[in-house]
Amino acid sequence: MNNPRGDVRLRAAAPDEAYADAPRLLAEMRWVTDQVAARPISNGLSREFWLRKAALLDRIALAETDERYKAEADAVAAKAAHRLARYDRERGSGPFATRNGPLPPDSPQWGSSYRPYVRQEYAAWQQIAQG
Repeated sequence: MNNPRGDVRLRAAAPDEAYADAPRLLAEMRWVTDQVAARPISNGLSREFWLRKAALLDRIALAETDERYKAEADAVAAKAAHRLARYDRERGSGPFATRNGPLPPDSPQWGSSYRPYVRQEYAAWQQIAQG
């Protein structure tokens, strides 16, 4: 969004924007579990896996309305978001960087939660995937 001084303020995509073209939850669960089942060791899991898993868990947490489960769903989504951010942070910037969105995982904009980072990255990944 532009402001009167002309500088640009970046923001993470809102959940409904980031996940607008996402597969249905059950289809995404199947994809994530199939990836794990196909590899005996988690070291071989791709960045796409960590991104889609984090996005899936974020979507589940957003959809959870039962207060008995909401805190747990949020915690699980936060843990997966931190895992994706760590994956991207370990690969740094430059030609080997894995992030697609404008803000890096270490941006102060994320505060204590990387769930908005997941939304940024998922939205950017969807744009690339759709060509």
